[in-house]
Order: sequence, then structure tokens, then C-alpha cells
Amino acid sequence: MNGQSTRPTIGVVDPVAQPLQGHLVVELARYLPGAYAGRELLRLGARVVRVEAPGGDPMRRAAPMWDKALRAGKESVTCELPRDAAFVRAIAAEADVVLEGFRPGVAARLGIGPSDVPARTVFCSITGFGDSTRHAGRAGHDLNYLGWAGALEDTPLELPPVPAADLAAGALRAVTAVLAALLRRSSTGVGGHVTVSMTHGAHDLVAHRLEGDAVPRPLTGGLACYRAYATADGRALTLAALEPRFFGRLCELLGRPDLIERQFDDDQDRVARELAGIFESRALADWLAVFEHEDVCVGPVATRHEAHEDLGPWPEPHADVPLGSHTRTWRTLTGVGA
Repeated sequence: MNGQSTRPTIGVVDPVAQPLQGHLVVELARYLPGAYAGRELLRLGARVVRVEAPGGDPMRRAAPMWDKALRAGKESVTCELPRDAAFVRAIAAEADVVLEGFRPGVAARLGIGPSDVPARTVFCSITGFGDSTRHAGRAGHDLNYLGWAGALEDTPLELPPVPAADLAAGALRAVTAVLAALLRRSSTGVGGHVTVSMTHGAHDLVAHRLEGDAVPRPLTGGLACYRAYATADGRALTLAALEPRFFGRLCELLGRPDLIERQFDDDQDRVARELAGIFESRALADWLAVFEHEDVCVGPVATRHEAHEDLGPWPEPHADVPLGSHTRTWRTLTGVGA
């Protein structure tokens, strides 16, 4: 990899003035969406209590390293629902925000629904399909939501490497909704119930394309100037030279000025084959060195570890917290089952 390692400030909130300091978040949601949303609120300064069954969130077993990364810095409380619903309600009574990820109606049946928390609490439900749609009770995971949303139309048999429905359409939309509800509460005193649909959120990510694209499949290989290309060492680079000035400079550096006028030719695969033949002649590091100080929109297909070394962790990692470490503390604080 080329270039010096950096520690960016983008997305990192000043630790001295984190906007959610003094706010308590109770995380009842399971798997990725709730855990990721809780982690983002933690980054913004909130105190996050993760409430799990005695055996822990299923993600502890299914993806233990993901789980460890997303629960770092959170408090851990274990209890059995619905038997311990009074205990959870007592914790939620202290909370500014409750995150839950059950199917619609399940939290209420367990005794921890939106009507079971104080009016000032923001109760956020992260759902697959919303709470009042025809698919509301349907089971699913990220891949299902993306399929229902039309987000996989261009690459129907290829699996997306990032669970965009879980993390973007679900978790990050939940964070946005929570922050908006907290802002509203500052003037009304009421938190309210907000519902996030991962499928509807994922559809919104592609809905701007409903009226058509300038070229077919513009983001998945329809343009030669917007693709990934193999290099001589078995690696790959990304090319996103959409603007003619970027593509023009690229062609000059490649010694192929004749390709400049062919950027938007009808036969994009032919242009791509010529570019592929050039890029596969040198190693990734060599190409990165060529383009280092040039405006050509070229970059590496970095590994996760390379990206981490280059970009750095956003917050410094917290110490691992064993399952249930804070249960006794919260039972004592709430006086329920102490």
C-alpha cells in the first residue's frame, strides 16, 4: 500500500463535548442492526446498556468477533424475558433511548413495548418491513431485505459484501431517527415511538433510479471508466474517472490518449478490455505510485487490515466486558430482583 498512515477526525466527535453525554441508551435489539446503532450512539457519548438473554445475543455464537467489536464499551445485563420484564422496564425507566429489534408486537407481548416506557423515552424499533405493511410479520435478514427493496436488481446472483440494509438502511437510519426524536423532545418533553424499516430504507437507497439510468448498470460494470481492474500481482484497483478531465488525464498517463474520445462509446466492454490489458501489466503498488499525485480517481482494492492500518480506528478500542457484568449493579440500582 502506498502513502502514510493517517488518523482522521471525520466522524469522530470531540470527546470533551460529545452531544449524547449524560444520555442512557438501553439496547434490546439483537444481531447487527441494533448492535451497530448502539455502538454509534456510544460513539456520540451515550452510556449504553446491552440487555441480553442469559446465553447472550445469538451473534456471540454466530459471529463472535463482530459481536466483540460492536459491544465494546457497553454495559452488559442479562435477564430472561418475559419473566424479568419488570427488571427491564425499571432499567428503561431511566433511559433516554430504548433500541429494540423484535418483529412488530413482540416487544409489547414481552412487556417491554413502547407503552411500557416513560413518555420522555425515545423508543426505536428497528424492523425488517415496518410495523403496518403487508410484510410486517415476515422473517428475514439483510439479503432478503435488499432483494425485496430492488437493491440487487443489477447483480441478482452476487452477494453484497456489506450488509447495507442492516447497517445503513437499518442502524444508521435508526441513529438519525433517534437524534431527531431527542431534538424534538428538547422542546416537547415527549420522546415517542419511531419505527425503522430496513427494507423501505434499502429501497430508498435505489429509488432515485426508478426513472432510469444514463447507461445500463452504471455502478456495476456498465461503464469502463467505473470498474475494478486486476493488476499483475493478483490484486485489483478501482477506477471511477467519470468526469472527462479525470479520464483524460488517466489515458495520458497510460500512454493511450486515443481512448479519451472513447470514454462513453456504445461498446463499453471493448474499452474495458483495453484498459484491463494495461492494468494487468503492472503490480498494484506500481500503479498507485504512478497515480499518487494525479487527479484520476484511482485507488486500491484494499484488504480490511490494510484499510484499518491506513485509516485507523475511530475510537480507541474499549476493554472487553464479560456477559452479564453489570446485571447485579442494575438490579441494585433498580431494586428489582436485587
